[in-house]
Amino acid sequence: MPRRFLTVADLEGLEEGAELALGADCELTDWAREEAERRGLRIKRVAAGAPPPQLPRPRLAIASDHGGWELKQALVPWLRDQGYAVADLGPEESRPLDYPDQALRVAEAVRARQADLGIMIDAAGIGSAMAANKVPGIRAALCYDRATARNSREHNHANLLTLGGRMLSPELAREIVWTWLTTAPAGGRHAARVEKINAIEKKSYT
Repeated sequence: MPRRFLTVADLEGLEEGAELALGADCELTDWAREEAERRGLRIKRVAAGAPPPQLPRPRLAIASDHGGWELKQALVPWLRDQGYAVADLGPEESRPLDYPDQALRVAEAVRARQADLGIMIDAAGIGSAMAANKVPGIRAALCYDRATARNSREHNHANLLTLGGRMLSPELAREIVWTWLTTAPAGGRHAARVEKINAIEKKSYT
C-alpha cells in the first residue's frame, strides 16, 4: 500500500493543541513532525480501513484596491466553492483605495493568525508586495504564472500572494492561486534559507 506523507502545508489550518488523526498508511514528513511538536498537536492513529483524515484547508484573507477589485470579485466565490474559508477584507464596491492600506489589512490578518494565508490584488501586484513585506513575519510574493507560484511556496515559504488585477485573466489567476495554495513549503536547504530571511528581518538598521 503506498504511504501518504503530510507536509507542513497540511497543518496550516490546525489550531495549536488540536488533534491530528493519521491512518495506518499516513506519516508526517520530518519537518511536519517538528512543526506538530512545536504547536502541541496531538497525533492519533486511526484503525486500518478508516476513512482518511479530512484536514481543514487554510483560512484565507483577501483584499484589493480599485485596480484589483474585479479580479477579487471573481476569486472569492470560486475559492469558497473549493472549500476555503475566505475573509473578504474589502472593498465591497469598486472605489479609489490606496494599495498600501489594503495590503496592510491582509498582512496584519495573517500576522495575527486571523488567517493562515493572504491574497492581495492591486493593478500590478508590485506595490502590495512591497507594502506587505514591511510587516514582520510576512513573506509576500508577487506571482504571475504557475511556476512563480510554486517556487514562492516551495522555496520561499510565502504566506501572502499578491496579484496584478490588470495583468491577469481570471482563468490564469485561478491557476496561479490554486498552484500557490496546493504547493507545500519544502524543508532542507529551502527552510534554512527562509530562516536567513527571518534573521534579516530581526536586524536593526536604525
